[in-house]
Amino acid sequence: MAEPWRFEYFTLRSGLRMRVARAGSGPLVVMLHGFPECWYSWRHQLRALSNTFECVAPDLRGYGETDAPVGVMNYTGDKLQGDVVDLIEALGRKCAAIVAHDWGAGIAWGLAAQRPEVVQRIAVLNCPHPRRLEQALRSSPRQLARSWYMFFFQLPYLPEALLRAGNFWMLDRALRGSSMQKDAFTDDDIVQYRAAFKNPYSATAAINYYRAMFRTALRSSRVERKHAFGKIAAPTLLIWGEHDVALGKELTYGMEDLFTGPFEIRYIPDSGHWVQQEKPDLVNQLLREFLSPLAVRAA
Repeated sequence: MAEPWRFEYFTLRSGLRMRVARAGSGPLVVMLHGFPECWYSWRHQLRALSNTFECVAPDLRGYGETDAPVGVMNYTGDKLQGDVVDLIEALGRKCAAIVAHDWGAGIAWGLAAQRPEVVQRIAVLNCPHPRRLEQALRSSPRQLARSWYMFFFQLPYLPEALLRAGNFWMLDRALRGSSMQKDAFTDDDIVQYRAAFKNPYSATAAINYYRAMFRTALRSSRVERKHAFGKIAAPTLLIWGEHDVALGKELTYGMEDLFTGPFEIRYIPDSGHWVQQEKPDLVNQLLREFLSPLAVRAA
C-alpha cells in the first residue's frame, strides 16, 4: 500500500531550505520531531490523521534534507521557533495545531508562549514545560543525573564523534535501548534515522540545539526566561509515556498554573520516551480526540 505522504521543499523567509513530509487536507497540523530523529518519527500519525487533517512533518533545522547552517547560535530557540512560523506562512496558512515530541516540543512550548496567534492547539509528547525542567535541574539530584547527556553535549567534538561511531550505533541504542516496547523500531526504521544524519554537519547541528540552549540560559536572567516561556492560552494536551528514562514523571506535576487555557495530561503506563512510536494506536486516538474541534469548525 502506498504511503499517504509526499515530500516537498520550502525556502523559508530566513532563506533556510526545509524538507517536509506532507499528507492529507483540512485543518493544518504541524508535527515537530525530537532528538535524534526526523520527520519519520510521525509515520504512524501521518497515516492515521491525514484523512481528516493536512499533516506536515518537517525535518527540523539541521536534520535530514533540511539545511544545516554552521554555528551553535544558529540553533537558538528564536531561530527554531521562527522556522515553524515561516513554514506555516509558506504553507499559505496563518495558524496551525502543533503536535510535538522531545526537542520539537521544546520549540512548541516557546512558540505557544511567544507567538500565540499562530498556535490553535498544542499537543506535547514527553517534554515538560521548560520552566518545570529548569526548576527540577536546580532542585532535584535525580533529574540532574537523568539529564547528564545535556551537560555532556556541551563538550566540543566528542559528543558528535560518539554519535557517528560504529555507523551511528549510539542512535540505535538510544531508540531501542530506552524504549519500553522493544518492537517499536525495526531495522528498516533505524535505517531511516541514520539517513537523517547523512549531512556531515547534521550530528553537530543536532547537538548544537543543546549547546545553544545552555548558552542562551547563561546569558539571560531568570525574569527573561520566565517571559520567554510564559503562560499558555492555547488548549494543551500533554501525553506522557511513564517509563521515560531521561525525564521523570514528576516533571509533569504542578504544571496547571502555567496555563490560562484548557490543559490535560494523559499518562501511558506501558511506554517509554518514544511514545508516539511505542503506542501509536493509543496516541493517534488521543490526538484525534484532541484535534477534533478543529475539524468540526472547518466542516
